[in-house]
Amino acid sequence: MDERTALGLLADRLPAAGDDAAVVDGQVVTTDMLHDRTDFPDGTTRYTAGWRAVGASLSDVAAMGAAATAAVAVYAAPAFDERELVDFVDGAADACESVDAEYVGGDLDDHVEFTVATTALGRTDDPVLRSGARPGDAVCVTGTLGRSAAALRLFERGETERANDFFRFDPRIAAGRALAGSATAMMDSSDGLARSLHQLAEASDCGMAVESPLPIDDVVEEVADGTDERLELGAFFGEDFELVCTLPESDLDAVRAEMPVALTRIGTVVDSGVTLDGDALPDRGYTH
Repeated sequence: MDERTALGLLADRLPAAGDDAAVVDGQVVTTDMLHDRTDFPDGTTRYTAGWRAVGASLSDVAAMGAAATAAVAVYAAPAFDERELVDFVDGAADACESVDAEYVGGDLDDHVEFTVATTALGRTDDPVLRSGARPGDAVCVTGTLGRSAAALRLFERGETERANDFFRFDPRIAAGRALAGSATAMMDSSDGLARSLHQLAEASDCGMAVESPLPIDDVVEEVADGTDERLELGAFFGEDFELVCTLPESDLDAVRAEMPVALTRIGTVVDSGVTLDGDALPDRGYTH
């Protein structure tokens, strides 16, 4: 079974699970695992791997509307190379520093494949869940979509320096904090915009009516072969770690004024169905 099926199997045994992170007495905690074979294309530097691995967990903290406090990582590899290890830690530490958190260490192990497991911590007394969207709310997304998909194409072309630049992303902690007072539902887009919309709709027992144009990053134009592929890379590929949220339409202007990054309205919460320009939007995205 794939990850989503496995999570469904465990849902009854883990009733507190289901959002991007767990919240226990105001403490937010989340964990992720990334592998060389599936998550780090050839040409990914250890610095980028450290930034991206820790950033993925920080993104889950952001999706709860929480402030980030710290992160740790397990670093496993067939051998410990001094330069690679130092670069990884530097990337992880810089990702934390970018959101006023601290990288506080972790564990080392040997393994047949470069593998990273990260845990991030945060704090909030009023977490934003996936389950509060209401018909009439605006559907919004931060930043732009498709950067990670474009990075993968650039890696394939051998443009590794640009690819690493696009593969590092800004964890949206500040944006999540700005949204926290108004957002009715929120999650990150690590599995892709389309799948995120379906997950929010399912959790909130509602629908999402989304309209073009979507905020797809300009770099996607460089690597996509036509409109269909542009949509594929922007809406279905995933791994962008933007925030997908719903909020009352009346709050939109005020929230935008406080946002540290662009917030684009892409649609409206409706009673049922997930559509793009009136057509059903497939529940498809990144699958582990």
